[in-house]
Amino acid sequence: MSRILAIDYGKKRTGIAVTDPLRIIASGLTTVPTHQLMDFLLKYVQQEQVERIIIGHPKQMNNEDSENMKNIIPFMNLLKKKLPDMPVELVDERFTSVMAHQAMLAGGLKKKDRQNKALVDEISATIILQSYMESKKQL
Repeated sequence: MSRILAIDYGKKRTGIAVTDPLRIIASGLTTVPTHQLMDFLLKYVQQEQVERIIIGHPKQMNNEDSENMKNIIPFMNLLKKKLPDMPVELVDERFTSVMAHQAMLAGGLKKKDRQNKALVDEISATIILQSYMESKKQL
């Protein structure tokens, strides 16, 4: 089987998570500078079988797109151009940063580690991927 990859897209850095090949577990993979994201993804999908890419859809509480969506749309268009056969889906990412901080706190991470924004982005991508996987199990 192949992996599912999730992206928590940010202006400066982007968190990335993947499933195992059997798609049982979502795990944080890394955080990359956003300007290097496309190169990273193209290299990754050459090395690993990836079935689809999930991108966190930033929404406000009123369900409207948040400010970062204006950065995500051009990225998605480029991704679809570079990987035309790769399905790309948006998944609501509201509260993922809060949930990431809660997970870090529950995991006993020290304050200094909880302030590591790259780690927060990677955990947020993992939460996005986990929520996507859980939504598909209910179908």
